[in-house]
Amino acid sequence: MNYFESTQITGLATHYVGNKNNEEELLLSQREISLNERLKQVLHTYFLSSFKEGQYYQFNIEGEQESNTVHQLVTQIFDHPEQLHEHSVAIAQHLYEQGVHPKIKGGELYVAYLKECVVDGEVCDAVGIFKSEHKDLFLTIFEQEGSLAIETEEGININKLDKGCLIFNIDPENGYTVSVVDQTNRGSESKFWTNLFLNLKPKEDLYFYTQQALTLCKDFINQELPEQIEINRAQQVDLLQRSVEYFKENDQFEQEQFKEQVLVEPEVIQSFEQFQEQRVEDNQSLPLKQFEISEKAVKRETKYIRSVIKLDKNFHIYVHGDRKLIEQGNEADGRKYYKLYFEEEK
Repeated sequence: MNYFESTQITGLATHYVGNKNNEEELLLSQREISLNERLKQVLHTYFLSSFKEGQYYQFNIEGEQESNTVHQLVTQIFDHPEQLHEHSVAIAQHLYEQGVHPKIKGGELYVAYLKECVVDGEVCDAVGIFKSEHKDLFLTIFEQEGSLAIETEEGININKLDKGCLIFNIDPENGYTVSVVDQTNRGSESKFWTNLFLNLKPKEDLYFYTQQALTLCKDFINQELPEQIEINRAQQVDLLQRSVEYFKENDQFEQEQFKEQVLVEPEVIQSFEQFQEQRVEDNQSLPLKQFEISEKAVKRETKYIRSVIKLDKNFHIYVHGDRKLIEQGNEADGRKYYKLYFEEEK
């Protein structure tokens, strides 16, 4: 569990990083921001409230560690926090060089030093890198000549962090433990923050293993299995439900047990084994045989597994229970139908 209530912001540098491709400016500040207590409280909300428990990342440091610019600079900040501003300038310059996609928005970049972060029970320091790209319109009400006046003003909504990462000083020899927020850029430019600028990869922990296994099962049932055997959508939904139930009801993933309890049929098991083997060969999955299931990953990832039967453009059937209460058939004229059994209509 992450806990930031006692976290203190002890240093902050701010710069403006435009889009180099669009010939926007890079404006580098000359010194750190002076922080009073009120400003620290506001920034605490802005910087930290958007980070939720979930997947962690780590810097990609395979090969030469010096090839990962942000990793190298963050390490120097951890070693010498008093040099935060100097290294923040280099971070801003690196971001400017990486942000060349025409749709990437310019904005203010913040590099902060934070103390007393609690991550999974461990107290540690952190370096935070945040970016604001959008401005909201605010109303300002003030007294004027014995009455009230209203003006509009653009500013940053402290409850909406556009981009950010927290690099915790945990497991430094393997690229630290990193949490990421990216609320913008959903198109082809969406990976520049995580991949190009930060150069991160998922941290191989229990959350990652559980996420990988759920994705493997979902892709197998939805994409691969219909290509290998004759199966209707109701049967696919049933397999998806049984897969989700397995992860929710067990503390440990045992692949042999999963195949026996969920996949059951020999031809389905064989097809799954071949699919997994190919995914491993293509470096799209790990050879997941046994691991402790992450409850957080199950809760989050199963939100994206839909047990839905879509019939033309007319009906959606959401299946949440016993597969035996659904029957599929065909009319003499070739039309298909589903028959549903139930006891009570609500």
